[in-house]
Amino acid sequence: MEKQLELPQMRKRKRGFASLPLERRREIARQGGKTAQAQGVAHQFTMEEAREAGRKGGQTISTDRLHMSRIGRKGGLQSRKSRQADQQCGSALLETMAEGTLSEGPTPSNVLLP
Repeated sequence: MEKQLELPQMRKRKRGFASLPLERRREIARQGGKTAQAQGVAHQFTMEEAREAGRKGGQTISTDRLHMSRIGRKGGLQSRKSRQADQQCGSALLETMAEGTLSEGPTPSNVLLP
């Protein structure tokens, strides 16, 4: 029976940019982007390229059913809040008109513009 040698597992150390803190890497990348823009060598997306990229991204994200249900629910809740706010605003306006207090405020005919 052969006895296998067990070597201690060594952790790989990060080298180069990977060893830098995230903020420093972002700063270097930002500087590189600004330089590329200034030199005119940065890639500028055409309308067609941007449209294609958006289409691909939409296809990819739409396969995640859980994500899609979450954003759909969020949109529905927001729509509901907007409808409720509109109804409350409309109700308050009707009450004000019924009380006759609406005519006491400034109207276009009695407001002086500078």
